[in-house]
Amino acid sequence: MHIAIAGNIGSGKTTLTKLLAQHYGWTARFEPVEANPYLEDYYKDIPRWSFNLEVYFLKQRFRDLLLISQSQETIIQDRSIYEGVYVFTANNHAMGNLSDRDFTTYMELFEQMTEIVHYPDLMIYLRSTVPHLVQNIYKRGRDYEQSMPIDYLKNLNQLYEEFIFEKYRGKVLSIDVDELDFLHNPADFAGIIDKIDSRLFGLFPE
Repeated sequence: MHIAIAGNIGSGKTTLTKLLAQHYGWTARFEPVEANPYLEDYYKDIPRWSFNLEVYFLKQRFRDLLLISQSQETIIQDRSIYEGVYVFTANNHAMGNLSDRDFTTYMELFEQMTEIVHYPDLMIYLRSTVPHLVQNIYKRGRDYEQSMPIDYLKNLNQLYEEFIFEKYRGKVLSIDVDELDFLHNPADFAGIIDKIDSRLFGLFPE
């Protein structure tokens, strides 16, 4: 079984992935940590290297998806290939860093890749407002995130909404997380568990 956690930067994806892996005994899988050979060039000249960078990420995520599909374990994944494409690459295109020609080629490649793999059995979407995201980003204190423009988070949030509710065709559990503290409040975490059990095993009425 394959479970994916989706959500904007600061929504709590990694935290929830770890908690659910521990609770259910699932195997957690995170974004590949291998260094992207285009990253240094990308930050020197973003428009020139965006296509190369995005194709490399796509290749890595597709390889990861193939490994998940071949596993006999239940895998819970922090960020899937789908949001990598429909949110982050789409945002790069919207910002003018990817030409229409390159974006079209990229999307055709992605669509051909996903013809041979299956959607996750469940995608859990952590839905959050921008002020909540900003608060979480500030609290975790990563230096490289502190100067992130608010408009960037807004754009990603809009793309996430379009991705989840208009483009994605798999099974989705959407959870509003603004008022939740599933790391420190057992009742909040238990509520999420009940929703997941209902979707996956039909144990509780929705």
